[in-house]
Amino acid sequence: MNDNVNMTGKTVLITGATNGIGKEAARGLAKLGARVLIVGRNAQKCAETVAELQRSTGNQAIEALTADLSAMAEVRRLADEVKARYPRLEVLINNAGAYFSKRLTSADGYEMTFALNHLSYFYLTTLLLDLLKASAPARIVNVSSEAHQFARLNLVNPHKPPVYSGFRIYGESKLANIVFTYELARRLEGTGVTANAMHPGFVRTGFGRNNAGLASKLFGFMQRFALTPEQGADTIIYLASSPEVEGVSGKYFVKRKAKPSSRASYDQQTWEGLWTLSERLIAEKQPV
Repeated sequence: MNDNVNMTGKTVLITGATNGIGKEAARGLAKLGARVLIVGRNAQKCAETVAELQRSTGNQAIEALTADLSAMAEVRRLADEVKARYPRLEVLINNAGAYFSKRLTSADGYEMTFALNHLSYFYLTTLLLDLLKASAPARIVNVSSEAHQFARLNLVNPHKPPVYSGFRIYGESKLANIVFTYELARRLEGTGVTANAMHPGFVRTGFGRNNAGLASKLFGFMQRFALTPEQGADTIIYLASSPEVEGVSGKYFVKRKAKPSSRASYDQQTWEGLWTLSERLIAEKQPV
């Protein structure tokens, strides 16, 4: 992290910020002077996180908002609250996500991984775009994963896959994050708002431990050899704050460096197809 960067006066929204890399990104950006809005599902855990971050950073401008981002009505409520309470938003970090070893269904009837890991990114971002544009220069950071490398997107029914494999579906959701980022960056050209995706590395957090049985034990064993949450958050903080990436958009970053993502991620028909599908699925549940 570059401690010479000054984020004073800038507002940052981070989803999935009550633990792991989201929490450490919030800590790092608060240390740089930003007003940090953390989003989590549990109000008590949010309050505890805010208090701990305020103590450790000395920055009192840390606030919490609660929402279950797997439900589109909750995403809409969160966005409405942000727009009502905050006149500016310079940085949006879409970080909330999970791996599910067994098929679960969201409140809207969609496969849970697709709903939480992709649709929440898409819907929250598009709802906040006007605020981000009005606050330009502004940045959007989408947390993806190298798990996308061998994935292919099914644009027919990714929200209701006929066959479920936790790792395959997770990889597809992380590919969706990158595909969304590239199309978003294309649509944002000339607005002063940038959009980039990143891979945090395999990080020692509670990730995957929400599952029962073998999956939880496997993640627990693997995380003995993983990065710390602070290390995993480094590239998020860099993309959110560094002058080195001012104006850089439509890239995929690993360890602060832009690198090529998978071949499948560069198909522009897939960019447009995923955007159109996402708009349709949200409209079915949240008509404007």
